Amino acid sequence: MIKKVLVTTITCGIISVFIMLQPIMGNESTLGYKTNMSHSDKKDNENNPPSPPFNSPLTKGGYRGVKGGKEGFAEIIKLPEPKYDSKLSIEKALLKRRSVRDYKDEPLTLAEVSQLLWSAQGITDPRGFRAAPSAGALYPLEVYVVVGNVSSLSDGIYKYKPYGHELVSIMKGDKRAELSAAALGQTCVKGGAAVIVISAVYERTTKKYGERGIRYVHIEAGHAAQNVYLQAVSLNLGMVVVGAFADNEVKRILNMAPTEQPLCIMPVGKIK
Repeated sequence: MIKKVLVTTITCGIISVFIMLQPIMGNESTLGYKTNMSHSDKKDNENNPPSPPFNSPLTKGGYRGVKGGKEGFAEIIKLPEPKYDSKLSIEKALLKRRSVRDYKDEPLTLAEVSQLLWSAQGITDPRGFRAAPSAGALYPLEVYVVVGNVSSLSDGIYKYKPYGHELVSIMKGDKRAELSAAALGQTCVKGGAAVIVISAVYERTTKKYGERGIRYVHIEAGHAAQNVYLQAVSLNLGMVVVGAFADNEVKRILNMAPTEQPLCIMPVGKIK
């Protein structure tokens, strides 16, 4: 009798431990990378998108962030509402899209900056979906704009917040020349009236898709950059995507969080 009880107790204990470990162990996919999903869950999560932790607004009228190494509330600039129609067809925009590296010394309008940022990561659905597709609707991208010549907007570095369609002030002052130096001296970076920078928090995607998520993040950055290209064509603006830069220098200049990695720099300006 004692042996039977002992065997039963040990068996129950082993089963309990196995059940507890199952969520931690995860599964191996047929592609050979680890993931925390079952095969039946490997689909886009767009019917119930999660709210990304760094892109969600706080209450009481502000966003909490790091400024000068201290946590606090930063200045917020509400952007003009984006327009959802234009005279230029998508086919014409594709035909005319080119990389432009020389710009007029003329300011962009705040409405143009608003439109460009919306095309990159703007909210396009009441459920929170965005202009660029995202694996699992996890939205790992962050978007900054380095302002040097924009009407009604002080020079400085701003972070775009899709929820609310607004900018959060990160740092005051024109940082285009400094960013240009970090981009191996490419003059187009300091020549643009504004410079859009896309970064990524890889963990938002890799926590679900494992190492494969790194590829998904890069694909998503390409989607966002092409959106900005086409929007620039529609606004008769020029831009180029720059990928050659010193990562750590860009992170320092933009005061990025340790979890963020810069992916591309996009100067924008009036076409000569």
